[in-house]
Amino acid sequence: MSYKKVILNEFGTPDVLQIVEENTLPEPSAGEVRVKVLAASATFTDTLVRKGIYYGFKEAPPLSPGYDMVGVVDELGANVTGFEIGQMVADLTIWGAYSEFMLRPSSGLVPVPPGLDPAEAVSMVLSYITAYQMLHRVAKIQRGQSILVHGAGGAVGTALLQLGGLLDLKMCGTASASKRELVEGFGAVHIDYAKEDFIARMQAEGGCDAAFDFIGGDNFKRSFQSLKKGGILVPYGFYNDAMGKGGNVARDYMNVALWNILPNGRKAAFYAIGGMREKNPDWFKEDLAVLFDLLKAGQIKPSIERRMKLEDAKEAHELIEQAAVKGRIVLIVNDDF
Repeated sequence: MSYKKVILNEFGTPDVLQIVEENTLPEPSAGEVRVKVLAASATFTDTLVRKGIYYGFKEAPPLSPGYDMVGVVDELGANVTGFEIGQMVADLTIWGAYSEFMLRPSSGLVPVPPGLDPAEAVSMVLSYITAYQMLHRVAKIQRGQSILVHGAGGAVGTALLQLGGLLDLKMCGTASASKRELVEGFGAVHIDYAKEDFIARMQAEGGCDAAFDFIGGDNFKRSFQSLKKGGILVPYGFYNDAMGKGGNVARDYMNVALWNILPNGRKAAFYAIGGMREKNPDWFKEDLAVLFDLLKAGQIKPSIERRMKLEDAKEAHELIEQAAVKGRIVLIVNDDF
């Protein structure tokens, strides 16, 4: 049986993404599961993998992008227990999910409750886990506190606002003017980053208890200045560096470490989903299970602007890089659900 996947033979622009057809399905080894992928996210992180500039990524082409997936168990390798054929599962793959079938270690798979929309379920795996763990595992935010969210109209930003709403947080979010309605729809104050100084806005509000910043560079410093005493900055990306806008990963790490040493009454803690999962693998499974329960109960619902086909991966990456997406894009890999 043949199957399709998206590959890149070299790092580069969206044009390097191409659909290929493999003649035979991959066979799972001991401890592995073959998964028929139903849905995979198309994320900004995937564009960094495609360019070959994702920090810490060591794989070389040819490879398939795809940081997360939801699918159904298609075949079990030897010694695999706890799963059955046809069961829906999720995983944080880092790469490889832009494929109709893939192999995954059974140890990393998380069961998905029956009845969930795979496109909504896959939205939990990277974006909502990132938001949830930054709020609860890193910032340890308390009900009624205040937060500042950068990129509030994006995949992680909307997840932060929605989860923050469950805690009755006072929320401000920076985003373009075109995303104002989306941000305000989640109960946050919209700050147009092109026209308004978010530091002045936050200081007028008395500062915030936590700021979540994926931008990097000087923006980290500005977010740190937006905190009230006792507040925490949670940097979780280096957008400026990735986009060639003056950021520097090593310098950013050094600055944040310095701010933690100085007696300024504030602190900062970097978040990386891969590092968190490696250090505390049980947290990933526990937190994803919580998110699936919230999704099933209707307490959260991801903002999915576009559901696209696997063949549309190139267009999806172009839209992401143009910041033309309100919320997120999901690739429907197999639509027989």
